[in-house]
Amino acid sequence: MLDNKTLQAMRRAASTARRQAYAPYSGFKVGAAVLAGSGRIYAGANVENASYGLTICAERAAVCAAVAAGERRLRAVLVAAPDAAPPCGACRQVLAEFAAPDCPVYLTAPAGRTAPRQLRLGELLPLAFKFHKP
Repeated sequence: MLDNKTLQAMRRAASTARRQAYAPYSGFKVGAAVLAGSGRIYAGANVENASYGLTICAERAAVCAAVAAGERRLRAVLVAAPDAAPPCGACRQVLAEFAAPDCPVYLTAPAGRTAPRQLRLGELLPLAFKFHKP
């Protein structure tokens, strides 16, 4: 469980990123923030593309920002999406690459008037794929 100060900082980062989302096709704007092992917060927004398969989700954008800064472990994730929607399957798998199954994932609606719903990554992706070298 995160302290209130960290959780609020993650909410602000995700909300700010959400305002920058590029979602001209779906109108479904999402912002995400990840708390890295170093304690730094990285944010991302979804970026749609006319070829839908090239769209990148906010969660993966935040993970990419953290990785680009040299981070390799995530301690928490917060997603600000309409109806407090959870990460898609692809995002869950990417999160599982950098976070443990007990990593808290907070889901919040953009207005953020209620406390975020908290789950664990392992609840969202109980059988995450793990590559094991033969």
